[in-house]
Amino acid sequence: MSLSYLEFDYSEDADGVGTFDALAATAPAHNAAVLAEVATVLAWAQQAFEGQRAPLDEGGEWDYDLQAWREFSAVDVLDFDEHSGELSVQRQPAGIARHTVSLSITGTPVFCAAFRERFHSS
Repeated sequence: MSLSYLEFDYSEDADGVGTFDALAATAPAHNAAVLAEVATVLAWAQQAFEGQRAPLDEGGEWDYDLQAWREFSAVDVLDFDEHSGELSVQRQPAGIARHTVSLSITGTPVFCAAFRERFHSS
């Protein structure tokens, strides 16, 4: 299965524990699609490795960290007055929010191999 919004980067430690990290930042219109992809990935992991989610150092096969936030940008218009040598600031209203979702999934070599096969991830 290919994902449209989540693109995972992979890293591995000396013990073979792998981590897949994805970060998606989108306009509000695409937030539901990003969240649907996150749910798809986590539902697959939960089903394929049922009952095995726990911190790896406590015997788990896989675990995850999920975070989300909204960011607003606002533009300030600056004007330099040549006569006084001063700047004036005209604050503009905040724009549309950008939604950002961060998903990190850590797993054993067996989990990571299955994840790569399922989501065609490097």
